[in-house]
Amino acid sequence: MQFDKKDLSNTQLIQFYRSILLPRMIEEKMLVLLRQGKISKWFSGIGQEAIAAGATLALQQDEWIMPLHRNLGVFTNRNMPLHKLFMQWQGNKEGYSKGRERSFHFGNKEHHICGMISHLGPQLAIADGVALAHKLKGENKVSLAFSGDGGTSEGDFHEALNTAAVWDLPVIFIIENNGYGLSTPVNEQYRCFSLVDKAKGYGMEGVRIDGNNLLEVYDTIKGIREYCITNQKPYLVECMTFRMRGHEEASGVKYVPPELFELWAKKDPVKNYEEYLVSENILTAADIESIQQEIKAHIESELQIAYNAAPMEVDTEEEVEDVYKLRATGYESLLIENKQSTNPQPVTHERRFIDGIKEALYQSMQQHPNLVLMGQDIAEYGGAFKITEGFVQEFGKARVRNTPLCESAIVGAALGLSLEGYKSMMEMQFADFVTVGFNQIINNLAKIHYRWGQHADVVIRMPTGGGVGAGPFHSQSNEAWFVHTPGLKVVYPSTPMDAKGLLIAAINDPNPVLYFEHKALYRSVSGTVPDEYYEIEIGKARTVQHGDDITIISYGAAVHWALDFAHKNKDISIELLDLRTLLPLDYEAIEEAVAATGKVLILHEDTLTGGIGGEVAAWIAEHCFKYLDAPVMRCASLDTPIPFNLELEKNFMAYSRLEDAVYKLLSY
Repeated sequence: MQFDKKDLSNTQLIQFYRSILLPRMIEEKMLVLLRQGKISKWFSGIGQEAIAAGATLALQQDEWIMPLHRNLGVFTNRNMPLHKLFMQWQGNKEGYSKGRERSFHFGNKEHHICGMISHLGPQLAIADGVALAHKLKGENKVSLAFSGDGGTSEGDFHEALNTAAVWDLPVIFIIENNGYGLSTPVNEQYRCFSLVDKAKGYGMEGVRIDGNNLLEVYDTIKGIREYCITNQKPYLVECMTFRMRGHEEASGVKYVPPELFELWAKKDPVKNYEEYLVSENILTAADIESIQQEIKAHIESELQIAYNAAPMEVDTEEEVEDVYKLRATGYESLLIENKQSTNPQPVTHERRFIDGIKEALYQSMQQHPNLVLMGQDIAEYGGAFKITEGFVQEFGKARVRNTPLCESAIVGAALGLSLEGYKSMMEMQFADFVTVGFNQIINNLAKIHYRWGQHADVVIRMPTGGGVGAGPFHSQSNEAWFVHTPGLKVVYPSTPMDAKGLLIAAINDPNPVLYFEHKALYRSVSGTVPDEYYEIEIGKARTVQHGDDITIISYGAAVHWALDFAHKNKDISIELLDLRTLLPLDYEAIEEAVAATGKVLILHEDTLTGGIGGEVAAWIAEHCFKYLDAPVMRCASLDTPIPFNLELEKNFMAYSRLEDAVYKLLSY
């Protein structure tokens, strides 16, 4: 192995030795502790240390890195206290995730590390978002994300690289090609000669290097960093390496031919670099022994601190509270029951539902210079529904961004923007398309604050619902998928006033919010809307009208079905509650609505099985049984995909069964 120190001093070369030796010695100790049962799992990076160490050394300390589970050198070279890392690996509350996450599935803003999730690919797009933030700020910084050879087969790899290329983002993508994805060899993962060949397809530069040569990794990444900043372009690096142990210790290495271990043992990154330093008279054998003993003592000392940590004390209240980040400020411009608390006589105008949404976005863009809008066709074209028409002229393309058809990458990029203090709104062109970005929403956005305290300041607009003859893939009601996910907030307005106020509140909320907007309401529903900037509090339902005979609990377009039914059947006195927020639910308002009549019908457009109505009905049965004079009933759409033919669609919709449901309830 040839080493070229270039302009590095002997002092730097010795420091580099410490930087690669420390993670190796930590790992060797962890393997002992694993056998002793003192840690539960370990993903070894032995044989690959030069990549993490060299790449981290080549970056500035305040540049974000998205590592994987074999990148211990990232964490140690960011000078994370070892005792806190040990606590993390022991599942101790004093670790970086309060015992909630596994070995390397965490991050830390102070050290500019954003940890992985088990799905491997999603962290690549987060690097896109961080790089976009640097670009918007005019900062000379890059972000860096790791992928394994197996991870390059995932769609997230394609989406992240494509987005970085299209947006000219200063991102360094590193592939650690160690020959295996768990036990699957690379010849069963891809057919190109080299993974770096993929770079050409994205219109970016790429290079393949010896991932076991610490100085080559360092020098390459250092040069690429300068290239990315100067040219504002991404870069793909394939580092050839080999892991000397199993995917994780329990999986073993029987699937690896023995001769490969013999070959790669000769390429050991630590041993070869050590021999180089000795051959150049930079270190002596005695120096090496001294450094090793010093590091060993440091590891043992830090371990003792970790061992002395207090045992886990479970605090259920804290567990629940940490799911969301608290707002730093309250709802200063709050509408309560449609009466503005800060201005008793607001100026109002008649607005359509779609106008309320547009006005909320426009005023939020004025209010928050750090707000970025992203979505397919939202710039010059104005979006599929023309909601952002004219925004490019007002706010510029940097903040009103057309996206490639890469839903997963754009959700990930939104999270990356949040790491750097930006707010973002992503328009999912149709709520149906959210399935393509499901992993990022459910496993990254929703869980990240609970996992390691990083909030995701992201709003995803979800044009939803049927009634327009658009068929199974442009008409679904899928809000219930997300109500089941702790960490998300889900809002679903029914009026122009709520559409504006809830969207502003969603943008102001530091947590990920899915904002469902029914397409059929866009231009069919109008109402008075205050001109000024205001919020409707998330988590608060609205009593639409009072009644004595039955209570209908609903949201979205179904609120208007209930109002229409009430208007046509004035002999029935209906209490109507508009939930407005589906997560978190307003249980106090639900209880009051149940108590008003004792007979409850839950109405929604979503299909019956697994719909939000089932959750609300269960809660009422459990907590409001004393008020009930009849079983809680549900009226929902058929348990079929939503059809295209208008007559079939009408039959599918819950409103076609509303009258029967009401009279059935009244019969008790």
